[in-house]
This record gives sequence, structure tokens and C-alpha cells, in this order.
Amino acid sequence: MCGIIGCILYNKKAAPVLLNCVKKLEYRGYDSVGIATSSSIIKIKKDSGKIDDVHENLNLDDLPGDMGIAHVRWATHGLPTKENSHPHTDCKNKIAVVHNGIIENYKEIRDQLIKEGHQFKSETDTEVIPHLIEKYMDMGNDLESATRLAIGNIEGSYAIAAISRDEPNKVVGARKESPLIVGKGNREYFIASDAPAILEHTNKIIYLEDHEMVILSDEGIEIKDSDGNVIKKEIFTIDWTPDMAKKGGYDHFMLKEIHEQPEAVKNTLKEINEIKKIVQKFKKFNRICFVACGTSYHASLIGKYLFEGLIAIPTDVILASEFGYSAEALDENTLVIAITQSGETADTLKALKLVNHKAKTLAIVNVVGSTATREADYVIYIRPGPEIGVAATKTYVSQLVAIYLLAICMSGKEELLEKLQNIPDYMRNALEKEDLIKEIAMKYKDAKDFFFIGRGFSYPTAMEGALKLKEITYIHAEGYAAGELKHGPLALIDDDVPVVAVAPPGKSHEKTLSNVEEVKARGAHVIGLGSSEDEVLKSEAHDMIEFEDKIDEMFSSIHYVIPLQLLSYYISVMKGIDPDHPKNLAKCVTVE
Repeated sequence: MCGIIGCILYNKKAAPVLLNCVKKLEYRGYDSVGIATSSSIIKIKKDSGKIDDVHENLNLDDLPGDMGIAHVRWATHGLPTKENSHPHTDCKNKIAVVHNGIIENYKEIRDQLIKEGHQFKSETDTEVIPHLIEKYMDMGNDLESATRLAIGNIEGSYAIAAISRDEPNKVVGARKESPLIVGKGNREYFIASDAPAILEHTNKIIYLEDHEMVILSDEGIEIKDSDGNVIKKEIFTIDWTPDMAKKGGYDHFMLKEIHEQPEAVKNTLKEINEIKKIVQKFKKFNRICFVACGTSYHASLIGKYLFEGLIAIPTDVILASEFGYSAEALDENTLVIAITQSGETADTLKALKLVNHKAKTLAIVNVVGSTATREADYVIYIRPGPEIGVAATKTYVSQLVAIYLLAICMSGKEELLEKLQNIPDYMRNALEKEDLIKEIAMKYKDAKDFFFIGRGFSYPTAMEGALKLKEITYIHAEGYAAGELKHGPLALIDDDVPVVAVAPPGKSHEKTLSNVEEVKARGAHVIGLGSSEDEVLKSEAHDMIEFEDKIDEMFSSIHYVIPLQLLSYYISVMKGIDPDHPKNLAKCVTVE
């Protein structure tokens, strides 16, 4: 989940550009950072810590040369230390490499290279790459050929960028199961892990496939297959603007993105005609299978209720990391719906490949041209713009809207679209509760455990609320089906455990109120989410977040999640935690 950058510029110092670009990738990792540039020699500055802290100590942008590579790390091998930070070099410091992914056979390679006289400085798997390149360059190969030979030894996943002092006007990149894009500017050329890194310089993007290589030079961009043959690639124009990847006056990206949700939903609603075109191509399915991870998994659970309730098609929701144990049950009458914000989530991509034409596949994705869009038979794009905060917010609600639109189109019940069109207004009303939610956050910020409960459509909302709290406050939280409390979890309820009850109007409402009474009887403090006309919930809850709309619970999931996001955000800030960079997590999970 690391972020990498490489560039060749025309008559411009590379280090400041690399620093600016790699800052845009800090959502992919933030335990160390490093930059290498090349002119007559390779110069490197790197250390553990967040980018701004390391830059303050080392002046990362004060390096010579108009080309180079940079890296921001999410540790997989070795602690966050200066020695383990990227870029890594060979024995002679003539080659530098940055890497995203995991090399599964690095120990065997490392042991063999040590026998051959190579000396290692770090605990990382990545360091074998520059030593392999060194080995093959010493045999007379140029950087491109040596890199191709080196990756031929590697098992696992990688996106790499390599430079050599012997070829000071060349950057070589390669990918396998980790994202790597190419950016074409005006006499400026880039490789990067993700588009936001280079949007200030170009919105012309080429997506590399597995086993493809790219060579950046003064003369431009050359892309080759695994055998070294030059290939032509489509250039995509990304419609995101650089300002979309900035905080815009908010203290954190997460808060900005929470407030962008009404507009994100409006933009995704505009995809209705494209979704209708897709549905017209469908044949009759007798089973639907959602495949997703994390927040996208919770969106999929709501999809299960929608498809079974509106269309009466049996629907399963399978964690992508567990999908391999269920793939044999697929057939041609199954529709597999893969949901991934980045389109590069490793577990979800692996699941898509396991389908292998046994079933039809549809991907719900945020990033145009990403790997998932090329693996799936059909694609629905959500339209929230880039999301930088690690904890998904606006991409989650956009995924939900895409699922609602798909279910409505497949059911033929287009009268439901009118209710969906009102959701952005309900979301704005929810955002107006921000001051109240701050007060509630202050009241409960020192709790050690939380329970979030709901039934039906509100159950996945409760799960998502619990996940947000865990991710950015480090408070233990569980999202539970309210009816299951009596089957065990009630043993954990006492006066130190706040319980968040998601209880919109609808058929599950009365039973959820009974569960609220159960936890109150055991001393729990209840935070209620429900209608402003729900006098019973208001009387039972210690704190109440009211919604003025009377919308049925089928559609409540999209805007009822907003107070849960804000609650987590403000508890995180009040505890002195950076909500954009929670410990141990990164946004785009590109390792299995």
C-alpha cells in the first residue's frame, strides 16, 4: 500500500515536484518517506516519519537533477526506520529503486545474493531488487534489460520505479498486481501509484497492465510487454481537478469529504442512464454475489437487502479475501458484483480473476481505467471525485447510490427514483447536526468500548459506524444486529458502554426500540438516531440525533451514516489523533 512516484522534467528541478507529488500519496502510507534524484550521481534523502516532519529535518526538495523517484511507505517488511525507508540502493549506490507490493521469495533471493557477495542494509523485501538489477547490469545489460531480468526472478506483487547513475536520463517502471500509472505532460513524464499525485501536472493518464514496463526518457514515454516489444496504450483523460485533492479550508480531508457527500450523491445519481444501458444487456440471473472488503462490504450488505427485497433474487455477500473458498459455486446464471473504490484492491481483483468467465461480472468503481474496470464485463462508475482520507466516507455513500440505482433499474420500480433524488437534501440536513454531534463526541470520547445496533437496512449502517470508530479513534467498537444482543453480547453491556441505536421509521423500528430498552436495563448509555417525531426513542435515549424527514428505512442508510462519520471524526480529533492518517492503515490496500 505504499505510494511511488517517478518523473523526468524539462529544465526543472525534480525534487520539489517529487515532494509535492508524494504528499498526495500519503493516504497510501505515512511511516517513512524518501526521494532519490540523479544527475552525475544518485542523491538520496529519506527517513522514518510523516512527510512534513521528515521534510522539516532534511529539506527533501533540496536535491540536484531534473529526474528522480520518491516513495511514501506503509510497512510490510521491517520496522519504520531510516534504513528500511525507500529508495533502496545496490552495493555501489549506482542504482535506486522504490517499490509497492510484497516479494514473496525475497529471502531465497537475498540469501543467494549474499553468497555472491552483495551486502544488504535493511530488513525489507524491496532491497533485493536494486541488487538484482546491479547483478544484471554488471553482466552488460542496460537499466531496462536488467530490470526486466530482475523482475523475472521475483514472485509476488510489485510496482517499481528504478533509476541508475549510468543512465541519468531514464526512469524504468514495471507492475504486477500493484497499480502503476503513467502521466504524459508537456515535455514532462511521470509514473505514479495513483492519479491524484500528478493532477497538478497532467490529467493524461495511461494505465499499465500486469507484466508491462514503461521507460521514461527525455524523448518521451515507451511502454513494452514482458518480451520487450513496444506496445501502444490508450490515453485516458481524468476529469478530476487538482483542487479536488486539496483540503479546501477544512482541518482534515475526512471532514471535507464528509461535507462533500451531498454533491457526491448528486453526481452518482446522474449515472442512471448508463446503468439502464447496462441492465438492458443483462440476461436473467438466478443469483447475485457481491464481493468486497471493509466499507465496500457494508455497502454490499445493504445491496443484499435491496436485491432480495425488490427483485427476489437470492443474494450473497462474500468478503473478497474469503471468495476463493466459494468460487466453485458460480455458474453462468450468477452476477458477481465487485465493489472497490480504487479499482486496485488486491483481494477484490483476485476474486474477479477467480470468476474466470464462470459468471458475469460487474464492477462498481471510482477510478476510471483502473484494473477492476478492465477485468469486469460491466462497469458502473461512482462520481465522488478523489477521496484522500483513509476512512471512506463519500465513496461509501456513492457506492450505496450506485447499488440503489442498479437494484431499482433491475426491478423496474422506477417510482422509487423520486425518493432517491431527495437524498442529497436529507444529507444536508444531517450535516446541520454537526454542533450537536461535537457535544456528544465530547461526552463519550473516553469510552473504551462502543456498540452500534440496528436491524434490516440499519444493521450494515451500524457496522459501518463501528468500523469508522475503530479506524480513526482506536476505540473498540462492534456493529451488531440488534436482535442478536440477547444471544451473547448483552453480557458485555454495562454503564461504561455507550450503545448507538440506528432506528429510522420502518418495519424494524418497534423491535429495535425493544433492544434499546434491553441495553438501558443493563446500564448502557444510548445514543439514538431516528425521526424527530419518534417520541419513544427520544424518551429512551440519553442523547438523540433527530432527522426531520420521514423517509422509510429502505433509503435511510445513505444519510443516517453521516452522524456516525462525524461522531468518529470528532472523537478522533478530541483524542489528539490525526483522522486522515490512522495508525497501521492505508487507503488503497494492494496487498493480500
